Amino acid sequence: MKKLALSILLCLAISIAAVAQFQISGKITETNGEPIPFASIYIKNSNKGISANADGVYKFTAEKGTITLIFKAIGFKTVERNIMVSTNIIANQILTVESYSLNSVTIRSDAEDPAYAIIRKAVRERKNHLNEVNAFTTDVYIKGLQKLVGAPKKFFGVDIQKELELDTNRKGILYLSESQSAFSFQRPNKIKEEMVSSKVSGRNNAFSYNKASDMIINFYENLLLEGSGLSSRSFVSPIADNALFYYHYKLLGITHENGITINKIEVTPRRKNDPAFRGVVYIADDSWRLMGTNLYLTEDAGINFVDTLNISQDFNKVENTYLPSTMKFQFKGNVFGFKFEGYYVSIFNNYNIHPNFPKKYFTAEILKITKAVNKKDSLYWMNNRPIPLTDEEKLDYRKKDSIALLKTTKPYLDSLEKANNKFGVGKFIVRGHNFNNRYAKTYIHLDALLSSVYYNTVEGLGLKYGASFGKTLDEQRSFSIRPQIRYGFSNHIFTANLTGTYLYNRLKRASVSGGFGSTIDDLNSYGTMSVRSNAINSLLFETNLAKFYKQEFATINTVRELADGLQGSLSVNYAKNSTLENTSSFKIRDIKDRAFTSNNPFTPTVESPLFPTYSSFNLNASLTYTIGQRYTTTPYAKRYEASKYPRFNLNYRKGFKGVLDSDVDYDFLGFEIFQERIRTGLFGYTSFVIGAGKFLNNESVFYPERKHFRGNSSTIFPPNLRKFRYLDFYQYSTDRHYMEMHVEHNFAGFILNKLPILRKLKLEEIVGFNYLNQPDKRNYKEFYFGIERLGFGVSYGFAYDGRKRVDQGFRIAYGL
Repeated sequence: MKKLALSILLCLAISIAAVAQFQISGKITETNGEPIPFASIYIKNSNKGISANADGVYKFTAEKGTITLIFKAIGFKTVERNIMVSTNIIANQILTVESYSLNSVTIRSDAEDPAYAIIRKAVRERKNHLNEVNAFTTDVYIKGLQKLVGAPKKFFGVDIQKELELDTNRKGILYLSESQSAFSFQRPNKIKEEMVSSKVSGRNNAFSYNKASDMIINFYENLLLEGSGLSSRSFVSPIADNALFYYHYKLLGITHENGITINKIEVTPRRKNDPAFRGVVYIADDSWRLMGTNLYLTEDAGINFVDTLNISQDFNKVENTYLPSTMKFQFKGNVFGFKFEGYYVSIFNNYNIHPNFPKKYFTAEILKITKAVNKKDSLYWMNNRPIPLTDEEKLDYRKKDSIALLKTTKPYLDSLEKANNKFGVGKFIVRGHNFNNRYAKTYIHLDALLSSVYYNTVEGLGLKYGASFGKTLDEQRSFSIRPQIRYGFSNHIFTANLTGTYLYNRLKRASVSGGFGSTIDDLNSYGTMSVRSNAINSLLFETNLAKFYKQEFATINTVRELADGLQGSLSVNYAKNSTLENTSSFKIRDIKDRAFTSNNPFTPTVESPLFPTYSSFNLNASLTYTIGQRYTTTPYAKRYEASKYPRFNLNYRKGFKGVLDSDVDYDFLGFEIFQERIRTGLFGYTSFVIGAGKFLNNESVFYPERKHFRGNSSTIFPPNLRKFRYLDFYQYSTDRHYMEMHVEHNFAGFILNKLPILRKLKLEEIVGFNYLNQPDKRNYKEFYFGIERLGFGVSYGFAYDGRKRVDQGFRIAYGL
């Protein structure tokens, strides 16, 4: 028996020794001792790679035996090193700057640089390399860091150091995250990703939204970074089909690595403000494929939000091709005195370029994040992260994770709420007041008193005041309730209503909402202008543009996703509607030859009822479908991607005569197709909306039930693609048929970028066209052109009825 036990123990010991894991670590530096950030380390003849961190430190585990490590960094000579693994090893490594020689290349002063011949061959082979791998799977690790390296002491009265938890120099990490995913790809654009693990500093229950697809940039594509948010236009690859029109090239030298001749070529934009990169590309002889990139985009290229973006890419051999092994995006910038920098680095391992995907493997779900993703402990991350943490990052995790844990305790939340919920008269007047109970997951918001006061000629000085109460029940369910009162001090009409929403399935965007009571509403169901804008126009310019009516209502509505990309809604509504008249003529400025118009838009000089008091009972059903809708699934919700294809909306509305004494009788059917930001490469993007509809039955249709349009009679207005710029708010609402079209193209600086003074403003040129055809407004057209920047713009346009010009002038758009 003892012998048997001894044998078992001996076998266990041998087994444990056979699979023992030893740690290999070290620091990668230059010959002068300076660390080489994010250098790559590969195990030869394997599919495994890791990266050094920002301090040049690397760390990984390996089994007992002899391995060959390959140390690589762009601009440095690759080193292979044999290591005998039998214990934990510290293997520091010095990399010398790669020597790129021009000794074998003859360059005459009057000749074209040899780089051009290499680039032309690379351009010819571009498509072959682009389509070389039809499909693959890979494991992806992504690490992201954003930090402030300088900030003002205060910003709008807020103590920045305290608010952002910075050090005494107002420096510190704002965001630190890591994720691991299994990623699949098939041409032309099918992707599927499942996140395996996720960690976000200071947010124990949060999920990193790092996506492998966001980290893959392919310089074999002609145009890059479309829709990235960095710019409204794309950027030209250094080996694009038309690259020689945008770039100068210079051969810096050649070197030899594993029998391959590699050319180091400097690329610079031909014109300072072209949408082009600057930096270095590495191209192999014979195959003319990219072996690495170290490229930059600067403010001169027209990028937004950051001053400099560096894209560094390294490739590793996979069978007979080369695929990205590491990808680094490093950035820095300065906004309102906030100096920031950061990086996103990804490591690709375990490529399989012959995957056998089953049928229907690729779906609309491009990324799946499960509940278990953020539950991995520190031991898991210690053994699995391919980039070790720096000392700064370790401290950030320890500090913020402990604070985050503290913030979930009831004593802390109670003390926090006690301080935050303290009532202040000044705050209440300007911003309103919040009473939060994070532990109970409830909130109460009281509207700001200042924004609740308004003026219009129907009600005179008025008060519209409300409060909101909300509660989160669990990850999928929540509800909110809002009571609101309104009183006009001139017409002495008091209204009150109660509305509420119950969200019962966040994943399906499924909710039920409803309300009842009374209110004062705009005659145009889309609204015309904000309460504040109408008050300014009335008081200062003696122009009362908005028109109102009283509504006593009860409504219930349900919304739900019916299938991927298909959203449905259904509502049942009852209302008793009555007209109103002006009761106030007060104004601050009395403008000569101008007077307030009546509340009836069709009889501006005479107060007369636009419609009799009537009751309406109607049903409204709508379906919206997005072609090619793709999304990310989290444990609690879906995040939808912007589609490359149009969306369709079908709307049916019916008025029932006799139900609850309803006076309306109609059937309306409307259809709309629309898409925003259709990318046109270097020429910016186009957006459009085309809609048409008809009252199939219009036996009894009162004005509020008509089909309305988004008109505009104001010089300053909030932008909306569906909004006309010169059309009256009310005159052309119809109870018959209509067709409308809105098209706008944003050139994204394609023209103004060529003007030396204006290019620094990063202005974007726009041209647009609006069209309406209905029985009382045939072939109405608007043409406009202008400039805009970050939601603000100025345009000049013309409006025509048929061939007759009926209006023209400037329009100023504002909004974010």
